Amino acid sequence: MQTDSHSSPMLASVLMVSSMAIIGVIDNFVIRLAESIGLWQFHMSRAMLMLPLIAGLSLLGLGTLRPQRFGIVVIRSVLITIAMLFYFSSLALMPIAQALAGLFTSPIFVLLISALMLKQQIGPWRILAVMVGFAGILCVLQPDPGDFDVLTLLPVAGGFFYALSAIVTRTHCANESTVALLAAMIMTLGLAGAIGLAFFTLFPAVSPEGPDGFVTRGWVWPMDLALPWVMIQAVGSTIAVFMLIKAYQLGEPSYVAVFEYSVMIFGPMFAWVAMGQTIGVMQVTGIGLIATAGVLLGWRAGRTSAEPQEG
Repeated sequence: MQTDSHSSPMLASVLMVSSMAIIGVIDNFVIRLAESIGLWQFHMSRAMLMLPLIAGLSLLGLGTLRPQRFGIVVIRSVLITIAMLFYFSSLALMPIAQALAGLFTSPIFVLLISALMLKQQIGPWRILAVMVGFAGILCVLQPDPGDFDVLTLLPVAGGFFYALSAIVTRTHCANESTVALLAAMIMTLGLAGAIGLAFFTLFPAVSPEGPDGFVTRGWVWPMDLALPWVMIQAVGSTIAVFMLIKAYQLGEPSYVAVFEYSVMIFGPMFAWVAMGQTIGVMQVTGIGLIATAGVLLGWRAGRTSAEPQEG
């Protein structure tokens, strides 16, 4: 396991919140590209656009493209790819509110895995912060508990694998080049996209028109309607995921993961300002809980940095 000699909780939190601000904006436009192309073509084409940008980051001196521990980096990339495939698959089967609520169980899994498997000491304040943040997510998304289906476990599975990738990033990839981790992740997602695209093109499924056919849609050409949105995703994701990876390298996963909740502040806020979507009382309450969780955890991180013997 890597040491915490390079830990910087404040910088990690700033990077994560900035990353979530970008993602919260660009993910509002996924519905636009889902109207004309499929999930697999999206991942493959986005990867093809992102890889030259990532190479540019390396040329600018922000990190090497060569990983130090190839096997660990591959494992991390596969974990993230599985998480994203579970999550995006769930979008075709349930409302996005349920899918997001399932995916954002990842900080809970990070906390549990850190405490139970890695034997890290997790104090009551961090547990409280995670619970408050998760309660805020439920208030923002308002999933319907009366409409439970086993398929709702798909995004929860995504949250589990995402949590595993976050822990691997911190415990085994802290000294890896951020650019190398980003490149490996995008190549793995792109490869998964190519495999899925080939499958649904050779063995076409009955795909509804519009976003409902996102997961089972094969090759679509021309893709001029979707290309501008894919390009926005490629540029935004390159910047945002670079900062996200760096945040997990710099901060403890159980601390950094809670700041991912901030995407549920930026996403709805952008939808309200740019698209006229209203935010209800429950959503405002949830945003307040998310902010409270971040303040709680930031305060506790400062205390534990000053007093390292406390749990």
